[in-house]
Amino acid sequence: MFTGIVEEIGAVSRRSGAELGILAKTVLEDIHEGDSIAVDGVCLTVAAFNADGFVAQVSPETWSRTTLSRLKPGHAVNLERAMRADNRFGGHFVLGHVDGVGRVASVTDQGDFSLWRFDAPDEVAQYLVPKGSVAVDGISLTVVAPERNAFSVAIIPATMSNTTLAAKRPNDPVNLEADIIGKHIRHYMNRDGSNGITADFLSRHGFA
Repeated sequence: MFTGIVEEIGAVSRRSGAELGILAKTVLEDIHEGDSIAVDGVCLTVAAFNADGFVAQVSPETWSRTTLSRLKPGHAVNLERAMRADNRFGGHFVLGHVDGVGRVASVTDQGDFSLWRFDAPDEVAQYLVPKGSVAVDGISLTVVAPERNAFSVAIIPATMSNTTLAAKRPNDPVNLEADIIGKHIRHYMNRDGSNGITADFLSRHGFA
């Protein structure tokens, strides 16, 4: 499990078959084979490592359902190690299981901040609520205004400086993961109606 607080920006060193090599520094501290590291929001397992980076093995399913298949040597990626139980928890619960690929729709400067709008597929958009959480390429962000198939977030300068967002342009693809709490709540409410939760209740509380 992760928090969506990016620890460093790494770079792709190579792609070969199922293997994805990543150049890194911070996430190599106390690294072991079998550790989980989020690469642009995708939970990957460390298969090997050295002083300059690590190698993860990517399944065909992950290649096809995330933006990892678009990566080439030199591409920058957001990196975060799995959270520790004794650390501060600064973002939200992020599993590293991408729900869908969205796209940058627009970026609007607002002084020191910028307002980013993302197109989102149904499998993500249905879980978004105002002031709720969403992970974009592994970055924990707060939803400002959810729409039917889009949402917007306000980006602070620190986030721009410490993630790959600064390099994104309109129509660029991004990995999206909806808040796990919202997904579990919606699944429970939609099971069979025996829990007494009505469609009106869902609508009034932003879940429908």
